Amino acid sequence: PYYVNINQDLFLEAYLHSSDSNLVLFVDTCVASPTPHNFTTMTYDIIRNGCVRDSTYATYYSPYNHVVRFKFNAFQFIHYSPSVYLQCELVVCRAYDYSSRCYRGCITRSKREASS
Repeated sequence: PYYVNINQDLFLEAYLHSSDSNLVLFVDTCVASPTPHNFTTMTYDIIRNGCVRDSTYATYYSPYNHVVRFKFNAFQFIHYSPSVYLQCELVVCRAYDYSSRCYRGCITRSKREASS
């Protein structure tokens, strides 16, 4: 566990351990929860499907494709828990494959037209 104060910047770095230097790492989704066992209900999206949901989220430059760096402000779930648990989903793609998930960035679902 990390102990931080409310509104303190929390910096994270993810590193892909691979001998293949042609791989890229992408942060797809990061979700916070007041419990370590449930990341589907009562959650807070920091980033979802590559789309930033928290205004304090920021990415930082990395000289390596296999390293991603980002930050957000620490918070707590009001009246629920003094602890916040984080679960992030990262995607690994081939470098320079511009049709891959890593290069498409934020993906929003398009609304379907209702039939009459």
